Amino acid sequence: MSYAIIGAGALGGALAKQFARGKIKALITHRRGPASVQSELEALAPIVNSVDVTDALDAEVIILAVPFGAIGDVAELRSHWADKIIVDATNAIDFPGFTPMDLGGRPSSQVVAAQFNGAKVVKAFNTLPAPVLAEDPSLRYGHRVIFISGDHHDANIQVASLVISLGFSPIILGRLAEGGLLQQFRGPLGRHSLIKQH
Repeated sequence: MSYAIIGAGALGGALAKQFARGKIKALITHRRGPASVQSELEALAPIVNSVDVTDALDAEVIILAVPFGAIGDVAELRSHWADKIIVDATNAIDFPGFTPMDLGGRPSSQVVAAQFNGAKVVKAFNTLPAPVLAEDPSLRYGHRVIFISGDHHDANIQVASLVISLGFSPIILGRLAEGGLLQQFRGPLGRHSLIKQH
């Protein structure tokens, strides 16, 4: 599988470090272009490379590490997203109050899925703060947990396989309407750093 991270802020940078640590090739893109983050990512090359967004969109698995409000801008870059797995690592947060956005009771990832026509959307990588996500996930007594939710079993399994390759322990919660609600911002599983013991 080929991987791309859309967004090179704190979350995208944390994910890029994990890909480099796991020696899994990935592309990363930033709205200001590849040159804007080239110096920050030099230590991660050639495993993780900064590219233009159009190149990143060719990956089979695309991880959204942008602000929730920018998701629509990414979705509009293509008219269809068939054969893509979109990993929603975002949190629907209203700033500056740092409160959950009012989405009418819908899981935030269902809102994301509605914008990516034909894609298989999986919620993952959103419950750990970026500094924790960037740390080595393998601890003496276990591995940090990454929760996974999605409406397509095969996509959930594919993302779980990536999570394992990155050194984390996946826990698949089920569909977006159930697991997605549990792991979204201010959900019961949000902001918890759990360890799966050996």
